[in-house]
Amino acid sequence: MTREPYPTARREESAEILHDTPVADPYRWLEDPDSPETQGWLLAQADLFKRQSKPQRFGDRIAELLRSGSVGVPAWRGDRHFFSRRTPDQEHAVYYVSEKGSTERVLIDPMAIDPSGLTTLDAVQPDKEGRLLAYQISVGGNEESVLYVMDVATGARVEGPIDRCRYSPIAWLPGGEAFYYVRRLPSTEVPEGESQFHRRVYLHRVGTSTEDDVMIFGEGLKMTNYYGVSVSRDGRWLQISASEGTAPRNDLWVADLTASSPDRPDLQVVQEDVDAQTGFSFGRDGRLYIHTDRDAPRVRICVTDPETPGFDNWRDLIPEDSEAVLSDFAILDDLERPVMLVSWTRHAISEITVHDLATGERIGEVPAPGLGSIGGIAERPEGGHEAWFGYTDNTTPPTIQRYDARTGETTLWAASPGVVDVPPVRTSQVVYRSKDGTDVRMLVISPVDGDGPRPTILYGYGGFGLSMTPGYSASVLAWVEAGGVYVIANLRGGGEEGEDWHRAGMLGNKQNVFDDFHAAAEHLIATGVTTSEQLAISGGSNGGLLVGAALTQRPELYAAVACSAPLLDMIRYEQFGLGATWNVEYGSAADPDGFGWLSAYSPYHQVREGVAYPATLFTVFQSDTRVHPLHAWKMCAALQHASTGEGPIVLRNETEVGHGARSISRSVDLSADTLTFLARHTGL
Repeated sequence: MTREPYPTARREESAEILHDTPVADPYRWLEDPDSPETQGWLLAQADLFKRQSKPQRFGDRIAELLRSGSVGVPAWRGDRHFFSRRTPDQEHAVYYVSEKGSTERVLIDPMAIDPSGLTTLDAVQPDKEGRLLAYQISVGGNEESVLYVMDVATGARVEGPIDRCRYSPIAWLPGGEAFYYVRRLPSTEVPEGESQFHRRVYLHRVGTSTEDDVMIFGEGLKMTNYYGVSVSRDGRWLQISASEGTAPRNDLWVADLTASSPDRPDLQVVQEDVDAQTGFSFGRDGRLYIHTDRDAPRVRICVTDPETPGFDNWRDLIPEDSEAVLSDFAILDDLERPVMLVSWTRHAISEITVHDLATGERIGEVPAPGLGSIGGIAERPEGGHEAWFGYTDNTTPPTIQRYDARTGETTLWAASPGVVDVPPVRTSQVVYRSKDGTDVRMLVISPVDGDGPRPTILYGYGGFGLSMTPGYSASVLAWVEAGGVYVIANLRGGGEEGEDWHRAGMLGNKQNVFDDFHAAAEHLIATGVTTSEQLAISGGSNGGLLVGAALTQRPELYAAVACSAPLLDMIRYEQFGLGATWNVEYGSAADPDGFGWLSAYSPYHQVREGVAYPATLFTVFQSDTRVHPLHAWKMCAALQHASTGEGPIVLRNETEVGHGARSISRSVDLSADTLTFLARHTGL
């Protein structure tokens, strides 16, 4: 079959010298999205994709499976609880409040704000009394969150807009008159190209101008720092944390707001220059509870007195487990014997145990609906005997479960509102061996009848300590229902086995992630699940880097690739989007050691002429302010020039969406295009 010719892309033969090494970059001109040459090339690529993507399959079935809707874990404030829910026909989830003895009310409906569907609700935070609600929205996928405050009783907006609040926590003081938040400096006050950085912690008083906000923290610290801020329920304790970019460590300060004023808190260092992540929770019983991976890569919970929060005063309450990773906890104290619920993931499968609050002794477990994923555990801020948690698995849309510590029972509290016909699937967790002998796990989801080999999608991420856990996915179910197999690998670089697992796949250890992925593919082929001619790989963001490295390192192993919002030029990634915050994960090309790591696998720089690369679909988003689409543009041009394979190299470049949340109809279209491409080139 003759392959359709690709759009012309000019190659520049110049090279940049880094650390005495020439680095070719033939498509650097594609880094300018506004140049007529780039615009013309993108239009030609859009025409090519349009011809290659018809007819689209899977769309109707994915849409039907997404009619399950969704529901979120409640946040309680006295008799009020706040929650999100998406009904079968809604494009976005809606945020509600419900009060005892009355019906629920809509507080924020993104479609009512913007019927185009381009506005997303990024974050919400009720005040401590439940009278005011801080919320953040952004438009067109740019994630540039704008902060507002609403009166919950009337729905009236009482504050905002406050811009430059991307990724800002909100920490209310009691009474709802003021809150701490994080805001970037104005672009006029920072060097050119650094407007996405330079965050500060401020105190804002509701009803006053942001010009009167008091800067509390961040001056003189690192440009790429992210800040966390929280205030204890009684308003006494302020906690501020700082992380350099996405580093798996943080510094921590605490102030007693009864001994210093909220606008001039006397912050005391608790943890600084320590290679660990630590967070505090100030208990209603007067104790300080510490969630930390310091000296405990799988995490432990310690306790101390808030007056003496230093490390030397910590004592173990829930010690580190040898196998499970501790993820969350909640305290239920309206009991004769107060307890702590502790959430764990054991090889990516969730469980909750019950412990005596005073001693940490394990005294039971919370029944869960199945082998799946448990979301955050919610309790009543004033105390109680109930807890709520989210649950999902591969065939169960999100539900909210209620646990009653007085009876020891778990019951369904809220289900996703839609009723859908979920296809039966068979799920198994498989252990395989990577190149260096490390045992790695993967979840294999397949049809209940028949054996392989079958067309298979292997999905992975392997970075930033993020865990790939079971969850309801319309795309996965549609693929398996059509006769395929879907596999999710728990690669090093993730958090499935704790912080040591993460660090085994970051910086100079990044090749371990790719080796784990190749070994998963080889195991699937060796055990008859699939063949290399039927095997597709898929990943997005850091997972896009993963599949980009996989297709350049082992092109013969894969038949098709779906590479979404990827990082692919690892020599220049720090110069675009939020890349400067990720050098703590990948390393920096400015550093000789980092350059060695990055240049060894940077997918764009590993493309070789005359190689038969697999069919590849790049999906990118024009409003992506995290990972600039230029990575995929340059890689697409390089592969189109170099590949001798019969499979096409195509680009799906979507406007008015970004790296994160999007409307349901947009999600359906993207998923259907992706599965259609992979099915076509794996024989499904």
